[in-house]
Amino acid sequence: MSTPAPAELQLDVAIIGAGISGIDAAYHLQRRCPDRRYVIFEARGAIGGTWDLFRYPGVRSDSDMHTLGFPFRPWRGDKAIADGGDIRDYIEDTARAFGVDRHIRFRHRIVRADWSSDTARWTLTVEVDGSVTTIACRFLFMGCGYYDYAGGHAPDFDGQADFTGRIVHPQHWPQDLDVAGKRVAVIGSGATAVTLVPALAARGAQVTMVQRSPSHIVSQPSRDRVAKWLYRLLPERVAGRIARWKSAALGLAAYQFARRWPRRMEALILKGVRAELPDMAEVDRHFTPRYDPWDQRLCLVPDSDLFAALRSGSATIVTDTIRRLTQEGIELSSGERVDADIIVTATGLKLHLLGGIALAIDGRPFVPADHLIYRGMMASGVPNLVLALGYTNASWTLKIDLVARRMCRMLNHMRRHGYDSCTPLPPAADVERRPLLDFSSGYVVRAADITPAQGSRAPWRLRQNYFLDYATLRFGALGDGVLRFARAGSARD
Repeated sequence: MSTPAPAELQLDVAIIGAGISGIDAAYHLQRRCPDRRYVIFEARGAIGGTWDLFRYPGVRSDSDMHTLGFPFRPWRGDKAIADGGDIRDYIEDTARAFGVDRHIRFRHRIVRADWSSDTARWTLTVEVDGSVTTIACRFLFMGCGYYDYAGGHAPDFDGQADFTGRIVHPQHWPQDLDVAGKRVAVIGSGATAVTLVPALAARGAQVTMVQRSPSHIVSQPSRDRVAKWLYRLLPERVAGRIARWKSAALGLAAYQFARRWPRRMEALILKGVRAELPDMAEVDRHFTPRYDPWDQRLCLVPDSDLFAALRSGSATIVTDTIRRLTQEGIELSSGERVDADIIVTATGLKLHLLGGIALAIDGRPFVPADHLIYRGMMASGVPNLVLALGYTNASWTLKIDLVARRMCRMLNHMRRHGYDSCTPLPPAADVERRPLLDFSSGYVVRAADITPAQGSRAPWRLRQNYFLDYATLRFGALGDGVLRFARAGSARD
């Protein structure tokens, strides 16, 4: 058994990650559980999480900032579809405004977390400045998302060693890379690719987007006129709340429409693309995916920037599979060649649940695939641990803020009644296992065997519905017969 950590290193709550999730959780802890001692452990050296990591040209939000922003500090930027740097600054400013930044320990990487039912404590093994130490805490909030920060998905193309140019993955974009006057091939069709193409074209590159299959692409104004009007007429908190609910409602309505009438939604999306590209001969070929709308996330194009680049001729698009890379670029299965000086592999991300932290419960290793997710925030059989898992059909922060509030309710309930732990009991045998994320995206399919599952009914089913979750997580009873509260060393109270 691990040696107990010194008293000064024992925490009530340890938050892993200083991105949107971690900052949101910290704010609610300070406001709703002011007597709890917490620390945010950040493996990197900066606030911002994903928005600090990704620095490729044009990186921006893939949903509106009135829902991606914090509800307790409404987004006041000019653009509702915001640039990555502005989002990073907003997260940093929020952390400073509420004193959360004083609780962050940078370059502290958690490599293990061991739960003891006897003491009702997690013992964290932490790497910092080349040394290893242990820290005890009562509760863990995993705000590290589910992407692998070490690297994205990068297929090994046949002939890759033959290419004489430079191959770049967006997750590790070289800041000194000059694309002006260069021929750039962007491999991919997802949100990263449709962001990069117009941004690289604006920097003077001749860009070709090489896609194996198309994505559903929708243009949206980067500025929200309704939100601007609300802020002009109403107090900031009131305007922010209305703008948030308005955007969430419109997003959910579009999602529900797409799921119920996929052919109609597909026709509407394609009609919009044809209007943007009236002179393109093969619009249907390049913009008709093999999957239904919202089987994968829609790609938002602010102010039609991708379509503008295609209309101007500074960008082109080809739809085909890649046979091999050559010295000069890409050879497609059709025999067509795409010459390139630089190849950007916007081929997706990798899922990496819990930030790669190894968990053990009373000495038994935690195997994610053996567990189901309870109310979209905890794993079955795992005590005092909350996962930050956002929506796939809406802004990440909508769900995370509800989860952080629910966690605070749980902590206060435990304090009032003298409990030391809360654990979702394993589901009944008749609860069917279903994939955690109901998406056909490559990064989801590739990780199906290493992630927890969801169940066929509540509270194990993930509902992609902010309004239902708002009612359940904000006001639903904690004592639902599934969440077990206990005292240290006891089987159940």
